Amino acid sequence: MEIRVNGSSRHFAGDLTVAALLELVDAPKTGVAVAIDSSVVRRAEWPTTYVRDGAVVEILTAVQGG
Repeated sequence: MEIRVNGSSRHFAGDLTVAALLELVDAPKTGVAVAIDSSVVRRAEWPTTYVRDGAVVEILTAVQGG
């Protein structure tokens, strides 16, 4: 399936949860927020929320500094 991740189209095989997607793209373990089709997915829902084919996923990481 094709998923747009942070502006880039990516191909993934099979069903994919948000948690699995984050593992595949090597996202940091903390300080991360995820939105699918402009809707934020709560961290507690990552293991049970599936990303559909054609979804637009934004993975945001916290940045500290001033």
